[in-house]
Amino acid sequence: MIIDYHMHLRAPDESIDHSVEAIERYVETASERRIDEIGFTEHVYYFEQTRPLWSVPYHLEHCSYDLDAYVDAVVEAKRHGYPVKLGLEVDYEPTQENETAEILSSYPWDYLLGSIHFLDGYSIDGRPGTLIDAVGVEAAWRRYYEALGLAARSGLFDTLAHPDLVRMFGPEIDWDWTEVVSSLDGVVLEVSTSGLYKPHEKLYPNPSFLAAARAERIPITLASDAHVPQNVGRDLDRAIEHARAAGYETVTVFDQREARQEPLG
Repeated sequence: MIIDYHMHLRAPDESIDHSVEAIERYVETASERRIDEIGFTEHVYYFEQTRPLWSVPYHLEHCSYDLDAYVDAVVEAKRHGYPVKLGLEVDYEPTQENETAEILSSYPWDYLLGSIHFLDGYSIDGRPGTLIDAVGVEAAWRRYYEALGLAARSGLFDTLAHPDLVRMFGPEIDWDWTEVVSSLDGVVLEVSTSGLYKPHEKLYPNPSFLAAARAERIPITLASDAHVPQNVGRDLDRAIEHARAAGYETVTVFDQREARQEPLG
């Protein structure tokens, strides 16, 4: 089975379009590329209902859309029989776990993606002003992976998106991946092709990280992180190859936050 479980609901020009018609464009591309199922995971900070969670200006500037309209569009597409799942990409805020859970609790999610784009007020993946710029590579990595472990243990998330996003900038350094994956029990890791289009031009997560996750029997999903319909399923053949090289034979499929394993590819 081939899935794409990370994408953002947009028009072809990347403007926000939380409608069934927009979903149909993604479904059409998925069908053309023989993707069996796709999941929508809009950024949580786009929605007015989540405004109390944010203090970073970037989040607050984007917080203007209606979460109910987004959810309703995906639910309606499911009623039409389209092979889609309802998700959300949720920025992890360590001091806002209870508030995050309360805001999201009333919606019929199939799964929730956890991600870390900001820590201590610094960006992880956007310049200027990154955490690496502020504290250096080693300290930034340590802080990031500590937070990733907290996100995994929070119980908020089913999957962790682009789990080594911190390597967006700066050199890659040796790391104790066994220690990292030991803190990720109970969540799924995303194997994402989006890094191929970032400065480092590499898949997420790196091979050593993924191999350590496989050794600990941490399951995976597949993702393109598409922000336009034309990028659905982009390079998933490489994600599948990456996963198989680490020893994976199955992929995780979600339904109402219940996971099951299906043959990979």
